[in-house]
Amino acid sequence: MKHYVGIDLGTTNSAICSYDGESVRIYKSPEGHSVTSSAIYIDRRSKYYGARAYRMAAFSPDNVAVLFKRLMGTGTPISIPAMNLVMTPEECSAEILKVLFGYLPEEMRNDPEIGTMITVPAAFNQMQRDATLSSAQIAGIGKVALMQEPVAAVMTVIKARKTDGIFLIYDLGGGTFDIALAESIAGRASLHQHGGITMCGGRDFDKALVDNVVKPWLLDNFDLPDNFTANSKYKPLLRLASWSSEQAKIELSAKEKAMIYLPETEVRIKDDSGNEIYFDIPIDRSMMNSIIEGRITETIQTTRELLENAGFTPHDIERIVFIGGPTQYKPIRDMVSFQLGIAPDITVDPMTVVAEGAAIFAESIDWSSAKRHRKSNRGSISGGKKLNVLFEYTARTSDVKASIVVQIQGSVLVGTQFQIDSMDTGWTSGRLELKSDTSVNVTLSKNGPNTFKVFVFDPQGGAISLENNSITITRTTATIDAIPASHSLGVEIREKLTGMGTRLSYLVHKGDPLPHKGKETFKAAEALRANGPGALVFKLYEGEIENPVDDNEFVGCFKITGTDFDEGIIQPGDDLIMDYEVSDSGKVSMSVSVPSIRGSFEQNRDFYSRMEGQIDFLSAGIRIAEDADLMMDRINDFSSKVDDADLDKARAKLLEAQQLSQLHGDPEACKQAAENIKDAKKLLAQVRKNNISDIRKNEYDFMVDFFVKCIQPIAKSSEINAFENMKKAAQRSIKQNSGDFENIIDQMKGMNWTILWRQDGFVVDRFNDFSQKEYLFLDKAKYIQLIKAGRAALAKDNIDDLRKIVSELYSIKITTETGRDMFLSANILRG
Repeated sequence: MKHYVGIDLGTTNSAICSYDGESVRIYKSPEGHSVTSSAIYIDRRSKYYGARAYRMAAFSPDNVAVLFKRLMGTGTPISIPAMNLVMTPEECSAEILKVLFGYLPEEMRNDPEIGTMITVPAAFNQMQRDATLSSAQIAGIGKVALMQEPVAAVMTVIKARKTDGIFLIYDLGGGTFDIALAESIAGRASLHQHGGITMCGGRDFDKALVDNVVKPWLLDNFDLPDNFTANSKYKPLLRLASWSSEQAKIELSAKEKAMIYLPETEVRIKDDSGNEIYFDIPIDRSMMNSIIEGRITETIQTTRELLENAGFTPHDIERIVFIGGPTQYKPIRDMVSFQLGIAPDITVDPMTVVAEGAAIFAESIDWSSAKRHRKSNRGSISGGKKLNVLFEYTARTSDVKASIVVQIQGSVLVGTQFQIDSMDTGWTSGRLELKSDTSVNVTLSKNGPNTFKVFVFDPQGGAISLENNSITITRTTATIDAIPASHSLGVEIREKLTGMGTRLSYLVHKGDPLPHKGKETFKAAEALRANGPGALVFKLYEGEIENPVDDNEFVGCFKITGTDFDEGIIQPGDDLIMDYEVSDSGKVSMSVSVPSIRGSFEQNRDFYSRMEGQIDFLSAGIRIAEDADLMMDRINDFSSKVDDADLDKARAKLLEAQQLSQLHGDPEACKQAAENIKDAKKLLAQVRKNNISDIRKNEYDFMVDFFVKCIQPIAKSSEINAFENMKKAAQRSIKQNSGDFENIIDQMKGMNWTILWRQDGFVVDRFNDFSQKEYLFLDKAKYIQLIKAGRAALAKDNIDDLRKIVSELYSIKITTETGRDMFLSANILRG
């Protein structure tokens, strides 16, 4: 019996299940738990994982790695200082995957045909998905694919409850929140829409308890400095506070009251007066509810937006299924159900539902295909050379019945008959006349493969041998149709050969059914010579923000460089034909062919270098604070022209981001700040859309004022005349429902940049600015080399060399900074 494996790789807890086509098995940890804590403990004598390691995170934090899932897809190091060990988030996740995989029976682990489905949150971006696959590769797990956590949950819900209807999956885990809207009909599910919040989960509730309850209590009861949280001496105290708060939070799931408690003997830390510190803090559900209310309200608002976007109201929804550890706290379920007006459903195990669904879904994958396509729902066998006939059938169904249909493709002697027998039950159809469109309904007696044999008889009753007379129909536990994309994904392109204006050419829109294959034709905007310098750059972004493009999430670049081909020149205007595929999980793969040079370029070499977008959130606070300040300037600028409530929401997000970015050494806080900035960008995009004419007028006034004050004195007369013409064109297009205005503004920006770039003083200023901002560059070695070379050029007053060096600095600068990057810009045209 073939087995399929599902793994829920969670922020705080992980689980593993297998499915044999009929039943699901949950594999427990050595302690007998159905989930394993995502924690690693290492000392000089031992290494262990799970619940024991998680507990040690409070008492021996320098020996433990936890919560690394939140940093997947980033460049943030995970440090275990007691062992002088630094790991990547992927390496840490790989350790947990190896532990989970080790729970499987040996024959299953060693089976080269076994397929493993690992789940990721719906809100995960491309870099996070890619990092998860890297973890599986590091762990040595053979055939692996990804699926989204809410989709996995839907599979289990359908298996557990066969009734039809529309339902919500409310998945609140340790680190992320996912929401999915699904409809079940006869064991087959359609996922209408899904989404989520990247940084929202039980971990945030623990932090809120510490900030709102534990810290004030400690300051009231012990001699501690007001800023003790920033003091390295009290770092262990904060870890213990978080652990104790989590235990009390869990206790509140079953009781009305609890204690955040830890005696002096376990805390073992003294305050500034030498007093032994302890925790003895009573809390109750009303306190807890008030602390988490804000975050739960965010999840409810996200759910309402999802329903609205899908065209549903709460009255259309039969039930809301709660999964994830925090939903075991009844007040959360009550609050969500009451606010949405939808009945709660707790029929599935909230801790293992995702892993179970992943194992069930794994059975539907064709693991022999490189891109892990789903198995076909249709099948057929041929009569071969002796009998020109097809028997077509439903190969996969969640129903207990299936059809086998005869299709005759040539002549058949009158009186020829056929018969279908079940190899599982002994049932037979009896002999039937062989003619086109004859349909036989067969009963599927069990989940998993059901085998039937087809027999054909000539008019005299003699058997006619068939090349293949075996039919296998799989009765699935649950089946899901196309999965909607959780993000839009597009390639940045120029609108015209001349000018700086760029837009996204979407490969897939949010909500489009996955998997999705497509072909797009673009054109080169610049020449590229074989073995020459430069590259054609396909910049990929996730998001729905129309303008500016780089307010979306930068994914990575597919580059065709001169060193990628040996002969010929790609000329401006040459076709660049992209074939792409977006999988069920949302992961994109692509290749580009260039007919003019007979070249084909695959993704596995140049595309999707995660280092171009990875951020080390341990050291990114300054950059993120600067990004938040720039966004705040944009919001204040908008506020001077329009009155929109979304501006206040965006401002609140940025104020919180500015505060969080100051918490140096706290990568979670820094990542939350970055998420807040993304949210502010989305809100700002909506404000722009709602007030487009006023915003355009503001942008126009700013651009004209900047040109007159800063550019005109150093511009050529021909450039001044060209700018005057652009002014007139921009004025005409302000109220037009097209992208002409944005194209003209981008051309103005391009002219301003060209003029400034000629000025030696501007180049020197840019170099001096970059030399003070190492945090804007991921490739530190290259950055140091360029700064050294730039200083040498400055010392020699060689501005031409300095200009080249500044160009190189632009090319390696982090591209997620707010503001337009003028180098490594898209040089691809709409086809």
